Amino acid sequence: MLTRKQYELLMFIQERLADTGVSPSFEEMKEALGLKSKSGIHRLITGLEEREFIRRLPHRARALEILKLPENAESAGLGSRSGFSPTVISNDEYAPPLPSGNFDGGVESVPLPLYGKIAAGTPIEALRDQSNAVEIPVSMLGGGEHYALEVDGDSMVDAGILDGDTVIIQRCDNAETGAIVVALIDENEVTLKRFRKKSQSIALEPANAAYETRIFGPDRVKVQGKLIGLLRRY
Repeated sequence: MLTRKQYELLMFIQERLADTGVSPSFEEMKEALGLKSKSGIHRLITGLEEREFIRRLPHRARALEILKLPENAESAGLGSRSGFSPTVISNDEYAPPLPSGNFDGGVESVPLPLYGKIAAGTPIEALRDQSNAVEIPVSMLGGGEHYALEVDGDSMVDAGILDGDTVIIQRCDNAETGAIVVALIDENEVTLKRFRKKSQSIALEPANAAYETRIFGPDRVKVQGKLIGLLRRY
């Protein structure tokens, strides 16, 4: 059973192979499916590979082989989307957590964009630099879009988050109270803090007694993601 996005990617790869004999690039796949990051494409390809619809050819860049197509696609003709009626998971954006495993002898991983340091005065959108990425085990990721940030400072040390750590963030625009989030304050300051909402106020709480909790009105704070994992080098 394929998700709709998996089906769309499979048919796009098939069409490109039939037309040119060359697999599309990850950037072309991302644009064709309307996704915001290449990490989503990596997850879709891994899902198709696990279901034995495609195979990655070793030692060759951009080399994918179609092993099979859904039955309805085969009956409608290779590469045709006009006959689309497969059994799909109803939530188009559903992306289940992928299990960890071995890939080319190592831990299976996907690259996430590493936007930079969480620094005051710089909105997350301005940090985007697609040239930097960090490899993350797929077992750390759930559904949705993710990105990585480097921690700058010691305001969250009592939560086990140290200066220089790489935090894995799941993109979202709301969070439950008590979650550690990336918060955008007044459209120009980004910080990693514990999120607490009380009545009409939002508290951004550090995990270090040397720093004070900051209180804001709800219109001054936007959640841009929540912490789901952390990487550290020793």
